[in-house]
Amino acid sequence: MPFPNYRPPAVADPHPERASASREDKRSFLQKLVEFINPGPDSRDELIETLADAEDNDVIGAESRVMLEGVLRMADMTAGDVMVAAPRMDLVDIDAPYEALIHLIIDTAHSRFPVYEGDKENIIGILLAKDLLKLQRSPELNIRALLRPATFVPESKGLNDLLREFRGNRQHLAVVIDEFGRVAGLITIEDVLEQIVGEIEDEFDIAEDEGDIFGLADHTYRVSGDTPIERVGEAFGITFDEEQLSEDFDTIGGLIAHEMGHVPKRGERYTVGGFDFVVLHTKGGAVRWFKVSPARGEDAAD
Repeated sequence: MPFPNYRPPAVADPHPERASASREDKRSFLQKLVEFINPGPDSRDELIETLADAEDNDVIGAESRVMLEGVLRMADMTAGDVMVAAPRMDLVDIDAPYEALIHLIIDTAHSRFPVYEGDKENIIGILLAKDLLKLQRSPELNIRALLRPATFVPESKGLNDLLREFRGNRQHLAVVIDEFGRVAGLITIEDVLEQIVGEIEDEFDIAEDEGDIFGLADHTYRVSGDTPIERVGEAFGITFDEEQLSEDFDTIGGLIAHEMGHVPKRGERYTVGGFDFVVLHTKGGAVRWFKVSPARGEDAAD
């Protein structure tokens, strides 16, 4: 008579490695044969070529391929590769008056600013533009109370790790430090994501087919930095000399940067042909938009 709770002992598999292999390898014989005849890519470059073939064969779309390539290439990139260099950073002085802060925010259109005290190397926190509204309601507040902690990362920080860190600490901006501990620049989460999805358009970005010179309500103009020099000359009646037109650039942004001897920063002005070109917006080391108006005083005669 069998015992009601009796269970026969488990019989050990005489070939455990064979059973383990069969469980782990779920591929069919046909899959193995295809992989043997046409092995997968062995390097990142081969994988990128495979993605291009997949797009050609309508396996994936063009946008998907670009994003996947961006992810692959980003693995070799560091914060130093895509940061905004220190000379082009827009910083806030902790001792600046409220009116100066408001003007800086309007002129730059940023939402976050590194704040320094005394020396520009002494970054003490991050100021969110929206937090300045609290000062309007409560003028007795000290701006120091509005500062958020600053995140510092080395130039060698990998973008993959940095994106993970941005997501983890809910920060959107980090100050980049060089090997000597000095401020080398800053990087935002947008800078990192643009390596995957391409340039992220903002309120200043307008499609090329919509034009590059716009009349504004105050009778000034907004001009794209990549507008051809000839088009600017025709629109404003400016005659550029042969030396200016013979240089190795074709756009008004390139011409003005050459004439000034450096990449213009927001708020800088250059007068040419009786018009003031004020830098309204920069991105990626180039002028995106100028605000153009007739020059006044002595500059008008230039």
